[in-house]
Parts: sequence; structure tokens; C-alpha cells
Amino acid sequence: MTIDKPTIALLMGDPSGIGPELVAKLLAIKDISQQANLFLIADKDEFLKGQRIAGVRVAASEVANFDDADFSDDRPVLFDYHSPVKGRFTDAQATAEGGRYSLETMQMALDLALNAQADAVCFAPLNKEAMHLAGMTESDELHWCAHRVGYDSYFCELNVLKELWTARVTSHVALKDVSSLITEERIIASIDLVCRSLKRAAVEAPRIGVAALNPHGGDGGNFGHEEIDIIAPAVEKARNKGIQVDGPFPADTIFLKGLSGEYDAIVTMYHDQGQIAMKLAGFDRGVTVLGGVPIPIATPAHGTAFDIMGKGTANVSAMHHAFDLACRMGLQHRLESAR
Repeated sequence: MTIDKPTIALLMGDPSGIGPELVAKLLAIKDISQQANLFLIADKDEFLKGQRIAGVRVAASEVANFDDADFSDDRPVLFDYHSPVKGRFTDAQATAEGGRYSLETMQMALDLALNAQADAVCFAPLNKEAMHLAGMTESDELHWCAHRVGYDSYFCELNVLKELWTARVTSHVALKDVSSLITEERIIASIDLVCRSLKRAAVEAPRIGVAALNPHGGDGGNFGHEEIDIIAPAVEKARNKGIQVDGPFPADTIFLKGLSGEYDAIVTMYHDQGQIAMKLAGFDRGVTVLGGVPIPIATPAHGTAFDIMGKGTANVSAMHHAFDLACRMGLQHRLESAR
């Protein structure tokens, strides 16, 4: 194994979507294997299918287990995952078979990371409906992964566009419930999480801005008191912990500060407050990081795109950015683990 670069467990995501095409396009990029030791966990037939759709050829070494992997020739190493439903994946449709495949390959990648064989995990888009059809009881893959690795502290989905990160105080909840879930503790935890995650990505002194909840930042209490009573005190407490953090800023202007480079991260109060801005700024480049879990995990922020599955038109940019970030986080994770 080449020890001067991270080892990445790479997954195709849901085989019924554009994941196999994206992985094939990623691995066909010139010098991509110079960034990491690549261990691909995939059904070989689906990987070959992805290459046909993408119109590329990818040379990979096949192994029966991780211990047999030899990364010295810089080629990706393929572990042919023999799914019990091999050959039965339905194109462009959420199925229990596709969901089961996604969860089983993810579990293998997590096991490699927990055993210090992989430094990070990068996966192509999953499909939540398919995973629920396969028996997943958690709300999403983040909660599923946290449960599988035994992590019960604070975690949150983080989104990344170029060098700007976002965290959320609340996530997949009804908008009518957001205000009741905004607490000092949750805000401080979100600030602390994105700060630690940025440091894991080799940003030494993260600069963080915090969004307000109400229009115009509450307008001095005329449009709500959460900024005065909850958000500003939380920001002050986080600052007293040594974190470079400012706010709250009105949500309709804070992303101008972030995208101009004034901040490395923005903490939003609810899902769409950050997602709309980030996706408008670069939908085809966005990355999602499973923040908080002890394993660096990154994936494209977009979904399985069943509507273009098989057409060969899937944009690999977000997958490429997710891979780049997984490499950065994985190398930092390796250095921290060696201390």
C-alpha cells in the first residue's frame, strides 16, 4: 500500500441511479489514482455497465478481500461484491434490492474505516426510498451510519461548495417545528461541529458566520425574539470557547459574505435556509459531508437522478469534488490517528 496518500473506500451508491456512471467517469479522470489508494466495493457487472453508459474504460485490479489489495501500480482495486440479487437491479426505480445493495456495501466501507484499513469513505448518491424499502428504520443514511458505528453524540449533515461549508441547527423537520427546536445548546453544537469538521479538512482557523432565523434578523425584536434571546447568546458562548464566529446575520445576505470568502462556514437555522443558497450557487458542484461521525464520509449533494439514468449525461463534477474532499479529510484523519 502507498502510505503517502489516503486510502479511500469508494462506493457506487444506488445501482439503479447514476452512481455507476459517475464512478466510472471519476475513475477515468487522468491521474485520479494519484490522489489516493482507491478501493472500490462494487458489483462488477454494475461497474462494467457504468463504464458502458459513461463511454469509458477503466482498468482495475480485482481482489477477493482487502488484505490482497496492491496499490503500488496506482490502479483502482475492485472488490467484486457478490450481491444475492446480482443482475436484478431495476433501472431508474427505487427498489428494495437497490437499497439493500447500498446498505450492504456501505457497511463494508464503514468496517474498513473502523479497522483503520480505509481513511475515508466516498459514495455516489443513495436513494432513501430504496433504503427504507430494504428495511432501514433510520430517517436517512447519516443516522444509519451513526448508529452503525456506535456514535451517539451530536452529528449533522454538512454541505460544501468549493471552500464554503454550511451546517444546520435543524434539518429534516417540518418548518412549523423549527422555532421550537432552536436552542442555545443546538446552535453551539452546530458551530462546534462545523469548526471541528473544517479542521479535519485542514482549515487551521475556521471563520464561521451564523444566520438569523427571522426576516431582517428579527429587526430588533419586531419580527421575532429568537435572535436576541437565543442565537446571539449562543454565538457569544461559542466565541468564548475560542471559536472565530460572528452573527446572527440576516439570512438573505449572509451567503454574500460566505461566497465572497469572508467566512469558511455558515450555520443556518433550518434546511432550506442554506440549501437553496448553496444549490443556486452551484448545484452540480455541491458535496455533502456526514458531519460528526468519527469517519470522514463525503458524497455528492445531488440525488440518484433516475430521470437521466442510462443516458450518459450525468455531470461528474460533484462526485469529483466529493472525492477530493474525502482525500483531504482522509489524509488529515490519518495524521490525527497517528498522533
